[in-house]
Amino acid sequence: MRVERIAKDKVRIFVSYEDLAMRGIEKDELWKSGKKVQELFWDMMETAYAEVGFEVSGPIAVEAFTMPAEGVVIIVTRVPAVPNITEDDPDLEDEDFEDPFYSFPILAYQYSDFEDVLSLAFATAKDDVKCSLFSYENAYFVVLDEIEEFDKNPNIHSVLCEYGEPSSLTRAYLDEYGKCIFPEKALENLRNSFL
Repeated sequence: MRVERIAKDKVRIFVSYEDLAMRGIEKDELWKSGKKVQELFWDMMETAYAEVGFEVSGPIAVEAFTMPAEGVVIIVTRVPAVPNITEDDPDLEDEDFEDPFYSFPILAYQYSDFEDVLSLAFATAKDDVKCSLFSYENAYFVVLDEIEEFDKNPNIHSVLCEYGEPSSLTRAYLDEYGKCIFPEKALENLRNSFL
C-alpha cells in the first residue's frame, strides 16, 4: 500500500492486487461493503494519517479506480461541513502538496503495430486525451498523463484496449529505456501528422 498526499484535503492510495490477496480480498469483493473491505479502508486511513498526516474528520468522498495489471487507486477527499478557517492561509495552498513529477500512478497501454496507434489516434479525435507516445522493443506505448483521464472520459480504457492492451511498464521505465516519440499530446500530434 502506498499513500500520496495530492492536496491538503485529498490523498491517493494505491493498493496492489497482492495487498488485497494477503488480506483475503478478491478483486470483485472490493466493491462490496463487507467486513474485510471495511477493515482495509480503516487500515488505509490509519496509514494515510501515519505517513502524510491525513486525518479523517467529518464527511469524506471516496473514488476508486482499477488498474488492470497493478491494483486499485483510491482517492479520499475530506468534504468540509463548514467553511475552513485556514482557507486564506498561503502556507496551506493545494499546490504545496502537488507532486511536480507525478510518477504514480500512470497508465500505459501497449500496441504491437504503429497502425494500431494511428487508428487509436483517430478513434479518440473528439476526446482530449493527455498522453505520451513511446517506442520500446518493437512495440509502441501510449502513457496517460493523469489518472483523471478516466474522470473526463469513462470509456477511455475500453477505447485504449480496443487497439492494444494494458501494460505494466511505467513512464519512468519508458523514459529510461524506451524512445519518446511525443512527450505530450501524442494522439493529437499523430492525427495532425497523418491528416
